[in-house]
Amino acid sequence: MDPNNPGPEEYGHEGDNPAPRQRPPRESLTSDFGQHAPALARTVQLVSGDFLLTVNPVDGSEIEPCPPAERPARPAKLTEAERAEIERAARPPVPPGPAQLPLPLLARQDEREKLVRLLARGRSVRLTGPAGSGRTRLLDTVAEDCADLAPDGVVRLNGHRRSADDLLHDLFYAVHDAPLHRPDRDELTDRVREIGAVVVLDDLEFGGAALDELLDATPECAFLLGATPDVPEPSASAGIEEVTLPGLDRAASLDLLRHAVGRDLTEDESNWAGDLWFESEGLPLRFVQAGALLRQRDRLRAGADAVDEFGVFEDVRPDETSYAPADGDEVPLPSLGEAAAPAPLLASRLSVAARATLRFAVALGGEVPHQAHLPALVGDTHADAALGELAACGLVSAAGSRYRLAAGVPAQLEAAGYADEAEEQVREAAQHYAWWTGHPSVTPERVCAEADAVLAALTLLSPLTTAVAEGEQSTAVRLARTAAPAFAAGLHWSAWEKALRAGAEAALLAGDVAEQAYFHHELGIHALCAGQLDRARAELEASVGLRGALADKRGTVAGRRALALVADRSGTPLTLMPTAGEEVPEARYEESAPPPRGVPMAFPDLQLPSDTGLVVNRTVVPPRPTPSTPPAKPGGGLKGLAKRNLVAAGAGALLVAVLGTVVTLGATSENDAGTPSENVGVNPSASQGVDDGSLGADPATGDEGDTGEATSRPTDPGPDGTVGTSDDPTPTASSSKEPSDDESGTTKPDEQSETPGGKPTGSKPPEPSESEPSSPDPSDEETPEVPSDQPSTPETPTTPPGEEDTPPPSTGTSASDSAPSTPVETQSSQSAPQSGGAGTPDSPEQVI
Repeated sequence: MDPNNPGPEEYGHEGDNPAPRQRPPRESLTSDFGQHAPALARTVQLVSGDFLLTVNPVDGSEIEPCPPAERPARPAKLTEAERAEIERAARPPVPPGPAQLPLPLLARQDEREKLVRLLARGRSVRLTGPAGSGRTRLLDTVAEDCADLAPDGVVRLNGHRRSADDLLHDLFYAVHDAPLHRPDRDELTDRVREIGAVVVLDDLEFGGAALDELLDATPECAFLLGATPDVPEPSASAGIEEVTLPGLDRAASLDLLRHAVGRDLTEDESNWAGDLWFESEGLPLRFVQAGALLRQRDRLRAGADAVDEFGVFEDVRPDETSYAPADGDEVPLPSLGEAAAPAPLLASRLSVAARATLRFAVALGGEVPHQAHLPALVGDTHADAALGELAACGLVSAAGSRYRLAAGVPAQLEAAGYADEAEEQVREAAQHYAWWTGHPSVTPERVCAEADAVLAALTLLSPLTTAVAEGEQSTAVRLARTAAPAFAAGLHWSAWEKALRAGAEAALLAGDVAEQAYFHHELGIHALCAGQLDRARAELEASVGLRGALADKRGTVAGRRALALVADRSGTPLTLMPTAGEEVPEARYEESAPPPRGVPMAFPDLQLPSDTGLVVNRTVVPPRPTPSTPPAKPGGGLKGLAKRNLVAAGAGALLVAVLGTVVTLGATSENDAGTPSENVGVNPSASQGVDDGSLGADPATGDEGDTGEATSRPTDPGPDGTVGTSDDPTPTASSSKEPSDDESGTTKPDEQSETPGGKPTGSKPPEPSESEPSSPDPSDEETPEVPSDQPSTPETPTTPPGEEDTPPPSTGTSASDSAPSTPVETQSSQSAPQSGGAGTPDSPEQVI
């Protein structure tokens, strides 16, 4: 059979296609594994909540707010005929071959009546029974009895590997007509709250709070839940009735075995069946399998000629010829051990195709591939008939719309060696599904119906992925790339997420960065649609980073659009780093460090206050270092400056120039109302106080009204009561604020002191120089007093060569000459005279 063109009965889609798809003739079955023409990208656009999602298998899905015109209308409920069609499609397909007579439901009448009675009252019931107890058969019978109890009829669901959210969406689609529309949580809750149906849910795998969430969301539904004893129980507040399904009694077990064999039992067979009932505790599945063993024994006793036309024993393995009877010999009954674990014995007497199908099912964790895939997997055009053999022997059981190995069968077959080549079987299945899911003729609905087997192959193969050569792609990555978009388009989003995570793991092991970026992008889109904004942000940022490293501009743009949508929904702004292939200006956020020898200034005569921290280019300029502070180490000149420091130096020079201008204008505005241009000093100073209300301007020094006080306080009186300067040119806290240690503690204004140059000073306080720094406050300046006989070593010579011993006649050496230069200012070696001042340039009052 062609896996892409099953019969009209598959999934209930007869008559959907107007004409069968034409395929070129095939030389052999294996030639169909390759694509004869490039496949078109299967792009699907759907609505998820208030998002418009475009599933793009090539570059990644795109998501945007759904425009009002694209929003679907309120979904309408399906008609009764449409619900019947969906229910028929949800059942497992009928195996090919001779029709099997259904076995009767024995010794279950009491449980059946009790379940129907509780459901008719609107109560939810949980039917608990071990695997193989006939729970599924009883649920089907009760569902038929309750067909007319609810306005929306009976809805059949399967909980195998399904969460509560998955089941709510399955219930929504079983009742409503909403193609390509996945409602968000609020809309989903509103829609399922209006559903009134009897929901038959088999293979439930959760309980507790998750089950309470499912029941609370559907108050108008009555649930008939089927679960095994190991499933967590419902909470006490759930209000669910509990019904336990026991095993059959001895008489019912023998009766079931007679129906399975199709004849009466002999005395030996009845005794053998009695021992089996005691060992199996009356599980119906064991007697179905025991009936298959007796049927095979009857065929062996009849001889090969009786069944040769069917070819059943034509391909019996040489090591299994011991089961064939010799002429005149009686075939013995299976031992009790073989009857307790009958899977290996039953499988040994099946066809080669059936045994190969079992090997694939064991390798896939119990998932049996659909019968349409068996010819391609097994390599036999008639391998689809193997499913009928397995179902007749009780080796497989129905699970929703597909088949799984029956309870206990996988462990029995693994012990018999059916899992010895499991890795090879998984690789073959993955290669086949990678081709099939990526074929454009396969619809997303069909891929979703085969989701369990596809995910099993992908999950098992992903950890086995190894690094591949450049230009190649691993099988697991290829399968994830083709299956994940189909799951998304088919609205099977739990399978979509599982496929993406398995693909991301395989791409990481294979070293395929481009595929890692794709899977992270899709995981981010999935999380965004699910409302998980934090996880969406993390996945999308990882994808953008990987695609930026690959210079994938289209993928980067798609990722950033999705990130912008995440930021809009979360209200948190995003900070994206530049990626490769983008030219963005360099942005530096660290503070600019000053050059080692100071900043070249545009106006050398302008100086900054030494005792205040001035902010230049967002850098706080420290006070001038004192002898207790080591001077800055000389640098290597402008050639050693980095570009960043040059920028900082220029900014500092510009700021100082502007500051000088502001100081000058401030000085002129405080003198008189004359013309400002006539009162601007020749050499304005910025070294005076900044918080005395004068904005650092030079005070007027005229004879009328001049108090002789500078912006900064003059030097305190010395021990002899006169005002002057100490031998130490650096002002300290003790010399500027503290009184002398004289015994009297008083000052003598009539006495005189000598300056460092040896010239006496008068009793009148000297006029401060423009370069004299303001006296620091003791709370801010904690520099210890330095003896006067320990002068500070200047960093650069303050006098020209040859004039070290003789000071210039016009100016004296200021304190700033002997202090090291700060990182942002250059000290002037000479003090400029004040315009209009009372002193002369060579007067001792101007020397500090």
